Amino acid sequence: MIDRERWATLSIVEQMGNIGSEVGRAIASRDNPARRDGAIDRALDLFAATAECHSGARLREILRSRDEFLRLFFGDSTDYDGVERYFHHFAIAARRGR
Repeated sequence: MIDRERWATLSIVEQMGNIGSEVGRAIASRDNPARRDGAIDRALDLFAATAECHSGARLREILRSRDEFLRLFFGDSTDYDGVERYFHHFAIAARRGR
């Protein structure tokens, strides 16, 4: 479980970039149920912590990106590359911001 207080001090770009790391792990491990499920759980914890920090349009984007992520594993989507690419942009932006 993530430290919610510390998480709230990160920018939205840093939060989404970190979520993207777990999304990438889940995608990379999709053929290994134990690793995949662990990464999905961690990503969902990060999505929840991020949603608690935001409102309005940001909250809608967070929830929409969570839904797209979940569709990869529990729905009808197979756009693994698209979802990974979406989060990759946040990781790049977060790195530039340091």
